[in-house]
Amino acid sequence: MGSSETFTKVKPYVAMVFLQFGYAGMYIIVMVSLKRGMNHYVLVVYRNAIAAAVIAPFAFFLERKVRPKMTLSIFLKIMALGLLEPVLDQNFYYVGSKCTSASFSAALFNILPAITFVLAIIFRMEKIKLKSPRSQAKIIGTLVTIAGALVMIMYKGPILDLFHNQGHGHHDSAGSPDEANWLKGTLMLLASCVCWSSFYILQASHRSHTLMKYPVGLSLTTLICFMGAAQATAVALVMEREASAWTIHWDARIFAAIYSGVVCSGITYYVQGIVLKERGPVFVTAFNPLCLFIVAILGSIILKEEITLGRVIGAIIIVIGLYSIIWGKSKDHIASSYLEDKKKGSLALPVAATGAMKPSSNNSVTSATNDAPMTIASQI
Repeated sequence: MGSSETFTKVKPYVAMVFLQFGYAGMYIIVMVSLKRGMNHYVLVVYRNAIAAAVIAPFAFFLERKVRPKMTLSIFLKIMALGLLEPVLDQNFYYVGSKCTSASFSAALFNILPAITFVLAIIFRMEKIKLKSPRSQAKIIGTLVTIAGALVMIMYKGPILDLFHNQGHGHHDSAGSPDEANWLKGTLMLLASCVCWSSFYILQASHRSHTLMKYPVGLSLTTLICFMGAAQATAVALVMEREASAWTIHWDARIFAAIYSGVVCSGITYYVQGIVLKERGPVFVTAFNPLCLFIVAILGSIILKEEITLGRVIGAIIIVIGLYSIIWGKSKDHIASSYLEDKKKGSLALPVAATGAMKPSSNNSVTSATNDAPMTIASQI
C-alpha cells in the first residue's frame, strides 16, 4: 500500500519530466525543418491533422460507451481551445523561433509559469495569502524564474566547451540575425506564451466549467486537434497562396510534422490534461524550465549551439525558482487533500472508491484547480 501511494504521488512529476524531453526534441527538430524551408503555417496544419488522425481510433474504441452528448456550449469551448493553442500559440511560436533561435525560444518560454500564475490569480484560480509560506514560495519562485530567464537572455558571457564542441550555431545575441527580426521574434514568443497560458486557464477555470460535461480525454484531444487543424488550414490558405508550400518530402520536414503531431500534440494534450486535473495549471507550467536544460544539451550536440556562462548561471537561478514553485504547489496539494479527507471523515477510516470521487466544496487555491474537469493541455 505504501509503494502504491508513493507511485501515485510521484506520477505527476515523472509525467511532466518525460513530457519536457518530448518538447525538447520538438524544439530541435522544428528548428531544423524551418531552416530547411518548411512553411510554419503548413506545419501547424499537418501537425494537428496528424495528431487527430493518430488519437481518433483510440478515442473511438475506448470511449464510445462513455462519450457524452455534444452540446453547442462544449463545441464553442473546443473551438476556442483549438484557436488558442493549435492556431495562435503554435504559429506565434514558429515565427518567433525562426526569427531567433531554439535556445532563445526555450529560455524565453520559462516565463510561462509566471504568466499562468498571474492569470490564475486574475481568474481567482489561485488565492494569495501573503502571510502563508506556500503563497510566498510561489511568488518568490515566479520572480526568481523570470530573473533566471532574463539572465540567460541578456547576459552571454564566455563560451563553455562542456561537450568539446567546436561548432558554431545559433547564438542568443540581440544583434543576430538583426535587431528588427530579433525584436519581432521576441514579441511573437511572448504572444505565444500568453496564448498558451490562456489555453491552460480556459480548461481549468472553475468558473467556466470548461469541458466538465465532456470528461473523455482521448475524444477531447482528437476534437481539439481536429478543430485546430481546420482553423489552421483557413489561416494557411489566406497567408500562404503558393501550392508548393504544401509539398513536403521524406526528410526533416515530414518528421517534424509527425513528431510534433504525435508526441507534442496528441500524447502531450492527453497526459497534461490528466495532470492538469489533479494539480492545476501552475503545477503543469512550472516544469517548462526543465526543457531549457535539455534543449541546451541537445542544441550543443546536434545543432552545434554554444553554451555560455550566462546560460549556465541563468539555468541555476531557474532551478531555484522552479523548486520554490513546486514546493508551494505540493504544500497546496497536501493541504487540499487533508481538508477533503477531513470533510469525508476519512482520516480514521478508509473511503470507498465511489466516495473518493465526490468533489470537495473547499474554495481554496488548489481545490479550485484540483476539482477542475478532465481537460486537455499542451505545449507547442
